[in-house]
Amino acid sequence: MKLIGSKLEQELKKQLTKSNKSFFKDEEKRSLLEVVRSSYPEMNTAYIIDWIPEQDEDIYKILINDCIIAEIELDRYNIESSPIVITKTISEYLKGLSKQCQIKLAVALELAKQETLKDAE
Repeated sequence: MKLIGSKLEQELKKQLTKSNKSFFKDEEKRSLLEVVRSSYPEMNTAYIIDWIPEQDEDIYKILINDCIIAEIELDRYNIESSPIVITKTISEYLKGLSKQCQIKLAVALELAKQETLKDAE
């Protein structure tokens, strides 16, 4: 998907940038970050592209680097329970995705690629 710099894209970029900083720095995201780091040791950057708070668990969809989507289900109350981690390719994740979610993923991919290029310099 080609980005055009729309107002929606700019707003999504702000949200994703804020959530990226929160993901790596906030104490409340620490257990999620630990799960991601242990499941994806090659992770350099990550963007939370979806979060679904359920009754007993939280379900996150996270772009890892610029190549895979991790779907992680964390039990909110039982920290000792094992998280459920599913890995999908970008093309698998895109199947059936709404237009707005496709735009959000495209913005996250652009941010991840920019971050990867910056780290390579």
